[in-house]
Amino acid sequence: MIYYKYHVFFCCNQREPGATCCNARGAAELRTYAKERIKALKLKGPGKVRINSAGCMDRCDSGPVIVVYPEGVWYTYFDQQDIDEIIDEHLVHGRVVERLRI
Repeated sequence: MIYYKYHVFFCCNQREPGATCCNARGAAELRTYAKERIKALKLKGPGKVRINSAGCMDRCDSGPVIVVYPEGVWYTYFDQQDIDEIIDEHLVHGRVVERLRI
């Protein structure tokens, strides 16, 4: 049995100025947004969803990125609407969002 139905890791790595990194593209802010949205939907906690920060996941060129476990599905995203779509489709309904998958 897994502890969380979905465990979502947001790369929030910050590299030196001028270098490509997820945090320079708003990763930390959108992670906070995702945490608040999951809590508002009452999806937070054991048996449900956990949103976490991660250090560098070595995919900055595709970023910003998140990975959803246990499936190991990688996504890129650009704004709150993309995060909402990932939450609504993948975390609520179990459907991979192909247009954001990397």
